[in-house]
Amino acid sequence: MQEQELRLIVRIVNKDLDGRLPIYRALMKIKGISHRMARSIAYVFEKNTKVPFDMQLGNLQENMDSKLEEIIQSPQKFGIPKWTFNRQKDIETGTDIHHVMVDLDFDLRKDLERMKRIKSYRGVRHMYGLPVRGQRTRSSFRKRGATVGVMKKDAKTAAGPAKPAAGAKEEKKK
Repeated sequence: MQEQELRLIVRIVNKDLDGRLPIYRALMKIKGISHRMARSIAYVFEKNTKVPFDMQLGNLQENMDSKLEEIIQSPQKFGIPKWTFNRQKDIETGTDIHHVMVDLDFDLRKDLERMKRIKSYRGVRHMYGLPVRGQRTRSSFRKRGATVGVMKKDAKTAAGPAKPAAGAKEEKKK
């Protein structure tokens, strides 16, 4: 068996991956693949091709790249658990699917547009550029202007004495 040289850059699913990393770690650089999904894909790849899951990605033969891509594109065919997918019970198809890269971006944009169109709480928050997940907004998420809050003592003295309110009575001097 001839010794194959290490490919430093391996292109999988239109993404350049570092060939010096093990297969399961290199797959995590693809958008939409978490550490758990990367491990699952690497184990399935090992089961189907007898290539160790922790082998350097650059040592793979070029004809194996297409097999790895096939597993990434349709993990449901290879018995990867549904709970690792990023689109469970998809709103349009009702099935469990897993999207990566551009497809994932497209679906996210489509979901946001749907939420805005039906004017759900999350959609309205997205429309106005406000935080969606319940964060406080008193001091954070301010696009313009200063933070509202209590002034420090140094800032109070620099500002000068407080003026009496308009309706307050003034003391008479004797």
